[in-house]
Amino acid sequence: MPDPEQACPICSSATADLVTIRSDFSRVEFFFRRCEACGLVFVANPSVDFAALYDAAYYRGEGADSFVNYTQEMADPGTIRAYEWRGITRAVEELCQSKEVRWLDFGCGLGGLVHYARANGFPNVYGYDQGWGAEWAREHGTPLLDESELGEHADSFDVITAIEVVEHIPGPLGPMRQIASLLKPGGVFFLTTGNAAVHRDSFTKWKYVHPDIHVCYFEPRTLSEAYRRVGLEPMAVGFLAGHQDIIRYKILRTLGGTSRGSLERLVPWPFLSRLVDQRYKLSEQPLARKPAR
Repeated sequence: MPDPEQACPICSSATADLVTIRSDFSRVEFFFRRCEACGLVFVANPSVDFAALYDAAYYRGEGADSFVNYTQEMADPGTIRAYEWRGITRAVEELCQSKEVRWLDFGCGLGGLVHYARANGFPNVYGYDQGWGAEWAREHGTPLLDESELGEHADSFDVITAIEVVEHIPGPLGPMRQIASLLKPGGVFFLTTGNAAVHRDSFTKWKYVHPDIHVCYFEPRTLSEAYRRVGLEPMAVGFLAGHQDIIRYKILRTLGGTSRGSLERLVPWPFLSRLVDQRYKLSEQPLARKPAR
């Protein structure tokens, strides 16, 4: 059983038991707690055998998250993931007003976003990850920085992205401090993660809940608090141009799609993506900027 007095890993406030969920993947019972002070929901007894969780099977869609086959995406020129990559690059260009930026994709997985951005006019994009995925990315030509190399790049990146990453980290403030140290003054931190505020009263029905791998669930106020604690300034940017494609990918993935097709291109995505965002409020998750000196 978890510690009944376990403090919040974001704001150190007292937390309360929320629910116990048995994983369909590992058959382990996970104990969830909620912090009323900052809104974080987190797994009190997270799995920490990361090498076993994020192995080759995970990247083939045979692990704790069966929705995505990452290795298949990398081999499929028509993958729907390209919509997400396109949306992120559009958002970065809108935020930075340039493609000539030094960009780090933190938690890059197999490196798909890095390759896409470089192929679409961003020459200075690098990835960072660890474990099996990082080795695969390096073997397939992704320009990857390792842990020791990151230390040589303090205050050097114009933008750092973390796409569906922070929910995987049991202690998110540590990596966020690292990200803050790597950004230039004025640099932007762009992340995506589900908005837990929308699911506050229906948490157990939220399809985003994969307790083996998703161990932290953030409301907008939670992220803002986390940013401030690592020396970043929260930014409420709203619906960026890239959000249409990011949400388009999420809809198609939820419906079980894998490859782009003629039928889905007939969907009025500008209207539908706005409608979905009104319901799930993905664009309400704040971004962050490193204060100028």
